[in-house]
Parts: sequence; structure tokens; C-alpha cells
Amino acid sequence: MPKCYSQQEKEDIRTRLKEEAAKCLVQYGIRKTTVDELVKRVKIPKGTFYLFYQSKELLLFEVILEKHEQVDQKLMEAVGSLNEKDCTAEKLTEIIVNIYRMIDDIPVLKLLNSEEIEVLVRKLPQEVLEEHLGYDRSVVDELMQVIPVKKDVDTKALSAAFRGIYFTTIHKDKIGEENFYSALHLLVYGLVSQMI
Repeated sequence: MPKCYSQQEKEDIRTRLKEEAAKCLVQYGIRKTTVDELVKRVKIPKGTFYLFYQSKELLLFEVILEKHEQVDQKLMEAVGSLNEKDCTAEKLTEIIVNIYRMIDDIPVLKLLNSEEIEVLVRKLPQEVLEEHLGYDRSVVDELMQVIPVKKDVDTKALSAAFRGIYFTTIHKDKIGEENFYSALHLLVYGLVSQMI
């Protein structure tokens, strides 16, 4: 019979699981991170893990999403700090490219490559993926509330375009690291200039 945990113990275990999952993601990646390793690090029985998460993929995805949300918050703060006359395509492009640079400095997000993401996506429930896509669209909607946007901009297409640009960052080595940020600037500027 599983142990009964107080609310505080549950919060502590969840926090520790996420902390250790982030460390394992950086150290091992998605494929090689195991539930056995996580429970060993957190010092809980394996059965207890499943009281919190149905799978390691759901835990890892939650860790990645928390980092993603921190990045989105930085984006909204930077864009929100612009006054109306400073809200130009060039300034927005600079902010967005700097956000992509920041992603490079977040170990959990930096390590993700196309193969790792594919492994994770294949094992996540469809409703979890759809919820995330909805979250991405809501961030774009929120962004569009802050900046002067053309009237007929398709939020879903815009969200998909920004996601597409993010996926180019995963292939930085194939694109060419020496010119990557210049190319990224061109892509983002092209998208932003169509928005405003």
C-alpha cells in the first residue's frame, strides 16, 4: 500500500522530481533518463513516482514547459517595456532574436535536438500536445495584444511560424553556426515585418 504524504511532502517530492529530471535531461537526454535514476536521486520508491506522473515523458515535458514559460515571460516583459513609437519591426526582431539566444543558454532547452524531441512527442498523449499548441497560440495572442498588429493576421499561422523558427535553432549546426544568428535575424524580421 502506498505511503500517504502530507501536502507539503507532495510538493517537496514534486519539486525534487522536477529538479532531478532537469539535471538528468542535461546529463543523459530524454532517451537515457530513466524512472529508476530519478527515484534513486529523489530517494523515493518507484511506485511513488507514479503517484505524481504517469510516465517519465510527462515529467520531462513538464520540466521543459516550465523553462519554456520562463522564456515566454521574458519575451512578454521585453515587449511590454516598449513604448508605441519604439515598437518597430527591427526592435521586435532584436528582442525575439535575443530570446532565441537566451534559449541557447538554458541547458534543458539547449540540449534538445530533433531526435530527442521526436522521442518525447511520440510518447506523449495527444491531448497534452494539443494543450501545448494551444498554449503557444495564447502566447502569440498575448503578444499581439501588446504590439500594433495588422488586422488580418492569422494567429495560428503566426504561432506555427514562430515554432518553425524555433525548430531551425535545433539545426544550428546544419545551417552553419557562424552565420546562424544573421540568418535567424532575417527569418524573424521577415515574420515580424508581416505582423506589424
